[in-house]
Amino acid sequence: MKTIKGPAVFLAQFVSSEPPFNSLDGICQWAADLGYKGIQIPTWETHLIDIEKAVESQVYCDELKGKVNSYGLEITELSTHLQGQLVAVNPAYDTMFDGFAPEAVRKNPKSRTDWAIDFVKKSGTASRRLGLNAHATFSGALLWHTIYPWPQRPNGLVNIGFDELAKRWLPILNHFDELGVDLCYELHPGEDLHDGTTFERFLEATGNHSRVNILYDPSHFVLQQLDYLTFIDYYHERIKAFHVKDAEFNPTGRQGVYGGYSDWKDRAGRFRSLGDGQTDFKGIFSKLTQYGCNVWAVMEWECCIKSSRQGAREGAPFIQKHIIKAAERSFDDFAGGDIDKEDLKNILGI
Repeated sequence: MKTIKGPAVFLAQFVSSEPPFNSLDGICQWAADLGYKGIQIPTWETHLIDIEKAVESQVYCDELKGKVNSYGLEITELSTHLQGQLVAVNPAYDTMFDGFAPEAVRKNPKSRTDWAIDFVKKSGTASRRLGLNAHATFSGALLWHTIYPWPQRPNGLVNIGFDELAKRWLPILNHFDELGVDLCYELHPGEDLHDGTTFERFLEATGNHSRVNILYDPSHFVLQQLDYLTFIDYYHERIKAFHVKDAEFNPTGRQGVYGGYSDWKDRAGRFRSLGDGQTDFKGIFSKLTQYGCNVWAVMEWECCIKSSRQGAREGAPFIQKHIIKAAERSFDDFAGGDIDKEDLKNILGI
């Protein structure tokens, strides 16, 4: 067994143009003051990290890591959720996702994909320079518009879709393998990797690549009505990152999983601040500890009711309360004793 590290916080939802959220120093001081011990850094926020500099300079990475450490914090992972999304975009979503890309590659899907692949690879290099062994990302999606089997999917469509997804990711995965860094895909609606079955399809398409791993976020499984505890039993060997995010699902006579195009606050399934939803975090932390998952417990705040400031303030003690210090010996060791082979035979009557 292994004790989960934390608490940590994903900075993406807190960055803004106002202090203390507009600089690395300011946001580190804020996180440390709230009791967090780690930060997960979104790579698209260039005032937090400059990936181009990180790729070119070990000195830059050492200074960046040193600055974070000076506040009593560690960098848990870098995140390329937005850039990973752009590795695979179905044309139906070109306009909506173009805003994630630099202006130079917008309205040019091929150039946008090439840029995204290159950026994620560079972020892997940056992760290695920072001494990290895991990296958070999204898979992107070519098939999401066919998620419901109507109209009927033509035979072979899903296989071709996952083969193409694997083809785009394999150069990245191989680069990360050379660096010794795991790619952790957040299984998320809107991505082709959104549950265990789709993760297995992708894993098979990549030849069971050792760097294909999981960022475990139970909130997305609550919304899908997936058994998120048994999921850990199935996939614990591939869980290399962890978002602590709460959610609730309250179906009505008018709406269920799909939500009826409602705003977040009006949906049957919605994200909540930690402790305000239905997620069994005691069960989750117990299973992750039992299986020895070497992960940081990183709070991701997304709530349509509670303010981000309150959610962040409550998040660190919530996570700390759930972290289990792994047992170093069996509770019944006192009852043991030295027994030789003949004693064992006598117990069995043989």
